[in-house]
Amino acid sequence: MSAKTRSKPAIRPGGRSARVQQAVHAAVRELEAEQGRAALTVPAIAARAGVTPSTIYRRWGDLHELLSDVAVERLRPESPPDDHGDLRADLSAWATQFLDEMGSATGRAYLRDALLGDPDGSNAGQCSAYAADQVEVILERARRRGEPVPGVETVMDHVVAPMIYRILFRPDGLSPQYAEDLVRSVLPITS
Repeated sequence: MSAKTRSKPAIRPGGRSARVQQAVHAAVRELEAEQGRAALTVPAIAARAGVTPSTIYRRWGDLHELLSDVAVERLRPESPPDDHGDLRADLSAWATQFLDEMGSATGRAYLRDALLGDPDGSNAGQCSAYAADQVEVILERARRRGEPVPGVETVMDHVVAPMIYRILFRPDGLSPQYAEDLVRSVLPITS
């Protein structure tokens, strides 16, 4: 079966597949940290993870798809966005942190990996969903406080999308002020 038509097997929590994924992901992170990106080969990763190379090829297809899967997992937020008490502060703090993390050399590498080994677009969709879920948490808090809020897609289109474009293609000059300006552009003007 080709990589374009193969689907990833479902992972049962606690099952063998989950243990293999965890070991292989850890091996990728460890090898990259210890020896650099050049050390990332399927045989080296398999040896470190305690699996056969055929296990990796069967599950991920090739190195690019494996790196994409690892990147998507690493891009998953570890906690909900901080609550600063109002929409502008919450969204500005989140956007600034997002820009800082994704704009770092590591963040850019994860974004590129997530896209490069993603023949069907599912990993890119998952990364987008992570950001949209974080934005939704912020907007829902503001709704509960009675603040007027833009839609999630408005924030994605006018805050997240421009940041991703700049991070990937024009990273020079990115600053917290850039993130704050994007946030300001989608919020209602208050007196």
